[in-house]
Amino acid sequence: MSNIPETGRTPRVQIRLVVIQILVLSLLGTLGGRLWYLQIREGEAYAKEASGNHVQQVVQPAVRGSILDARGVPLADNETRLVVSASRTDLLKMPDDGKAVLTKLAGVLGMKPAEVMEKVRLCDAKTPQPCWNGSPYQPIPITDEATPKQALQIRERAEDFPGITAEPQALRRYPAPGGANTAQVLGYLSPVTDQELQQAQDTESPYLRSDQVGRSGLERQYDKALRGKAGVTRYEVDNLGRVIGEAEADPAQPGANLVTSIDARVQRVAEYELNEAMKEARKEWDRNTNEPYKADSGAVVVMEAKTGRIVAMASNPTYDPNAWVGGISAKDYKRLTGKSSNYPLLNRAIQGQSAPGSIFKVIPTAAAVNAGYSFDGPYECSSSYSIGNQVFKNFESQGYGGISLGRALEVSCDTVFYRLSHEEWKRDGGTKPKKNAKDWFYKTAHQFGLGAETGIDLPNEVTGRIPDRKWKQDYWKANKDAWCKYGKKGGSYVEQIAYENCLEGNRLRAGDSVNYSIGQGDTLVTPIQMATIYAAISNGGTLYDPSVGKAVVSADGKSVEEIEPKPHGKLPISRQTLARMDDALAGVATRGTAAWRFADVGWPQDKIPMHAKTGTAEVHGKQTTSWFATYTKDYSVVMTISQGGTGSGASGPAVRNIYDALYGVSDDGTIDKKNALLPTPQKKLPKVRTDGTITSPKVPKDPAKEQRATQKNEADPDPQQLAGTVSTQSPENRDTRRRRRRSRRRGGRRMLT
Repeated sequence: MSNIPETGRTPRVQIRLVVIQILVLSLLGTLGGRLWYLQIREGEAYAKEASGNHVQQVVQPAVRGSILDARGVPLADNETRLVVSASRTDLLKMPDDGKAVLTKLAGVLGMKPAEVMEKVRLCDAKTPQPCWNGSPYQPIPITDEATPKQALQIRERAEDFPGITAEPQALRRYPAPGGANTAQVLGYLSPVTDQELQQAQDTESPYLRSDQVGRSGLERQYDKALRGKAGVTRYEVDNLGRVIGEAEADPAQPGANLVTSIDARVQRVAEYELNEAMKEARKEWDRNTNEPYKADSGAVVVMEAKTGRIVAMASNPTYDPNAWVGGISAKDYKRLTGKSSNYPLLNRAIQGQSAPGSIFKVIPTAAAVNAGYSFDGPYECSSSYSIGNQVFKNFESQGYGGISLGRALEVSCDTVFYRLSHEEWKRDGGTKPKKNAKDWFYKTAHQFGLGAETGIDLPNEVTGRIPDRKWKQDYWKANKDAWCKYGKKGGSYVEQIAYENCLEGNRLRAGDSVNYSIGQGDTLVTPIQMATIYAAISNGGTLYDPSVGKAVVSADGKSVEEIEPKPHGKLPISRQTLARMDDALAGVATRGTAAWRFADVGWPQDKIPMHAKTGTAEVHGKQTTSWFATYTKDYSVVMTISQGGTGSGASGPAVRNIYDALYGVSDDGTIDKKNALLPTPQKKLPKVRTDGTITSPKVPKDPAKEQRATQKNEADPDPQQLAGTVSTQSPENRDTRRRRRRSRRRGGRRMLT
């Protein structure tokens, strides 16, 4: 036994008890404070959050607004399809989670059971597509291509298909009226992404999980107006997910309709003629590469000259936007985006960049006058021009002696512009520029709007490129290391160029300047930029933002918001210079490089004055790019074909056919107003009915083919129809028609540039 008295332990035990009591009281105090904070101070907020955890949303998608042409013809609208959907909530109440029902449903729809089951599973980080990324309380679509027979089977045997519905629903449709595809202008839709949902949380128009969003073209540009506002019904559910009541409902608000300046008939003609021109170009032999022209892509723009509104815009290769409706297949996606696709999703009218060739010459013409040179000249148009040991040839090495700037435009004389640009380059200090270098040829290009976006109401427009001194310096800094590594003195052409660029790629050399003066070298433009410039020359000098949207009309028709033309600048030339340039461009169509497409083959120049400029741009490693830029008092039409040959040879016939369709010009040069699709631009908006619907005229089955057939019948009438009649055609008109047909057959090469 211990001799230590028991009273010796008492103080230590008491101390420990006191410490434990303090700890317990501290913990109780902390817990009490936390409970007070949660239940009293923040109680209301947490109550609302807890309540929200027991409310689930079911979305009724809004009907998306239609996209209409200038006369009210639908280019994009909605169609009713039979959609078979499954209620995941009902399926999960079944012992096998609905597998038996889904298997039976697959048999009715002609689908594989696994395919149906994949569609109703929920998306997460580990679940690949296909899967459902919407609310689990919302009906999940299985197919939007059910036949009436399949839908009837499901509805009549409802006891065999619990949780399955077959109902008509509105889905997007791109009807291509009269064959007018308009794919790149319209764009397409696809489901909203998680990133977009997160980014749109604090905006005025937040997305819902079920929303379809515009991905390109007008569908993207005007998405907010077209999308409307989806309806939301909120249901109260218990902790097992069972619906116990309806909390509240917000009805869906349909989207507004967009009226465009596109004319579906002219759009079809533009698409058809571009495609035909590319097919014809592939039949022509390229003497430089000893193979047929590839004509691998192209674009055409038809623009109202006085407003900048787009009447037609075509890009080739193209695609069917309906491929995206209901979700695009992996096979179709690869076909549209793969390396061998040639990227049909690109709108080459606003995203295709290439050297412009001689259609660029209106800019150095204006620049020369602004720099103090006389429009009248004379300027020597020799067959070639030499700078040191380098010889720059005129196209086809043809000379015309001393001529004016106007005549230089008509015959597209390169050497006139070589001399002028070289002289200005030397005035500005050459490779060692003066501090106050004028750089007229580059400054004027920027003033014409090149090297910048035009402001068109379509997404992802590119700027092109004006290779001035600043660009040269920036480009050299970005590429110097690669040039120095790859370059080799005396090596191949590419190696030698890299070697020279490594040493002095930041200097604006004489060769750069003369190449630039005829739209070659590093210069890049887009068809929409050149259409805007030629429209400005037509209208007296005003540069307009090109526009496709013309008005936004609310679903009920009570609100009409017109989109007015918007100017963004003036051409930097005097009225006198503009008038003389206008005369010269008319000369191109009557006695210059485009005469064999217009004046020589029956164009009514006295009634519809035509102005034109041809262009053939050389690109290293590729065949020449064809350009044809034109305008009348009403329209500007610009076409380009990559690796298509000469301007008037490849693009010329197609542009002429577009004008024939617009104005109703027959093969003999007479004007038939009954055949004219749009002799003057469409000014009025289509009529809106009291119920909000918009009147829509009938579109011919194929305006382009009808136009061609009409021209052929007029050019080659049935001999039986002529029997017993006296011809009223003059010998001159008959000769004109024969010349035109011969010109088409031989694909002539008269002053082709």
